[in-house]
Amino acid sequence: MEVGDDELLPIGTIARRSGINASALRYYESLGLIESVRSSAGHRRYRRSSLRRVAYIVFAQRLGFQLDEIAGQLDGLPKHHAPTGEEWNSLSKTWINRVDERIEELTHLRRSLESCIGCGCLSMKVCNVFNRADCISQKGPGPRLWLGDQLTPAKDSE
Repeated sequence: MEVGDDELLPIGTIARRSGINASALRYYESLGLIESVRSSAGHRRYRRSSLRRVAYIVFAQRLGFQLDEIAGQLDGLPKHHAPTGEEWNSLSKTWINRVDERIEELTHLRRSLESCIGCGCLSMKVCNVFNRADCISQKGPGPRLWLGDQLTPAKDSE
């Protein structure tokens, strides 16, 4: 079965080719991220070009995008045929920003591991991991060190 030049594939084939469970494909469809066409027997059939959309969804999620963000990104792409290179390139700008943010986060994590665990001092008084007397909580809720706050060691009463 074909629609135009975009072959229709059963949900099992799309699931197998994409590595995504059929239930996830149905969920993506319920959110409008992908579309199916019903066969005369009522079975879902997905356009071959849906494989690219599914791959995009999977990798966008790995980069930390939420499904509502992904839906907004995919809104500008054609649903019934594979996007052009120009269309994909315009989307990649959003990804580049997210990748740069993730690189910065991971670099910060690596520096923290090298300075804290890698030094070997095992100090209980100044260690950023131990956070003696929970002094960092005075700066507010959440992951304060990841948000850029500096640890101010509490006075040692020992």
